[in-house]
Amino acid sequence: MSIWKRLQPIVMPIPTEDLWRTIEKHFHEKWNFPNCVGAIDGKHVVIEAPPNSGSLYYNYKKTFSIVLMALVDANYKIIIADVGAFGKNSDGGIFSNSVMGKALINGNLSIPPNKPLPGTNITLPHVIVGDEAFPLHKHVMRPYPGTQTRHDESKAIFNYRLSRARRLSENMFGILTQSLEFIRGDFKCHQNIYIM
Repeated sequence: MSIWKRLQPIVMPIPTEDLWRTIEKHFHEKWNFPNCVGAIDGKHVVIEAPPNSGSLYYNYKKTFSIVLMALVDANYKIIIADVGAFGKNSDGGIFSNSVMGKALINGNLSIPPNKPLPGTNITLPHVIVGDEAFPLHKHVMRPYPGTQTRHDESKAIFNYRLSRARRLSENMFGILTQSLEFIRGDFKCHQNIYIM
């Protein structure tokens, strides 16, 4: 606990409106997705089933897990994390019941006010982006369902751009996993790249 107290303000400070604005600027410049202040996803961490836990930790992959949910910036850095949800729960359910999700929904995350999209007078809220498992909300964007994009090119383009921004959270988990495997000394092959 004392490590967290000392390092948290340095490595994972509580987001301020200024920090959100900086993150939004980077999402716009690097990933061509304006008004975005983060990408969110969950990662199952395999565990041994705790005694007397029944199916609480049993997930759709037929293993036991807890879920690490993370909101990341445009540079793959974790801004907010939630650790320990039961593996049986969906990402959307975990998000909605997390401190982070409740704070976002209740307007307690210091998200900046609405801002015009570049080159327009259309004012929209700042958002985090996630996959279809997450609930659509004023500050949460998710892709259009595939059936809506078949005959609507503008929706297909939107999904492509949202996916580019959203995959930062998935890629962060890949980077984290590879780093942990390296630390543990595993010699694993991933896409013909050997980690030693």
